[in-house]
Amino acid sequence: MRHPTLFAPVLALSALALALGSPAIGAGKADRARAAIAEAKGKIGAADAAGATTELPAEQAEARATLKTAEEHLAAGRKEEAIATATRASQIADVTIGETQKRKTAAASAKADAELSADLARQQAADASARAQDATSRAANAEQAAAASAAEAARLRASQAAQATTTTVTTEKVTTPRVSVSTTAKPAAKKKVVRRSTSSTPVRAAETTTTTVTTQANLAN
Repeated sequence: MRHPTLFAPVLALSALALALGSPAIGAGKADRARAAIAEAKGKIGAADAAGATTELPAEQAEARATLKTAEEHLAAGRKEEAIATATRASQIADVTIGETQKRKTAAASAKADAELSADLARQQAADASARAQDATSRAANAEQAAAASAAEAARLRASQAAQATTTTVTTEKVTTPRVSVSTTAKPAAKKKVVRRSTSSTPVRAAETTTTTVTTQANLAN
């Protein structure tokens, strides 16, 4: 009989503690919900600053809608739902921030690569232009050298033509005519008319043969 009397005050005190503690627990959840909502707002703002609205507009809109739902849960007293929904909004914002930064890094890298490629292309173009100019200069020099060689060859041909000599060799052939005389002598006793006949080989006139030999120096081709 004594035991129920002894435990009655303890039970009363426990009930009073529970009654007083329940509002404190409820107040803690509300604070946690408000803190989660504030954190989600900060992350969404950071995503905006990072450029998520431009890079990932759909994800950023989802984060905002989720945050609005968390605020509605808190206003309706649904603290647990408010905490969970605000946490979800923060997670979406985190992913959006990471993806935005990744895209920006990739874009910066692509831009740097493009600038490097452009610089390389300009350098290659400058090198090609320099080579073309050098080839043109060498071709002009070769053409000038060829023209100079042709002029020198023409000068040599003209000089050799001027130095060409003509030698005239005259060969004279003289033929001495042969004269044949036939004489018939009369005998001393008889007086006869002596006929003299003269036969002669026709006299050939002197033959002159003129040979002209032209000696000319070899001309360069």
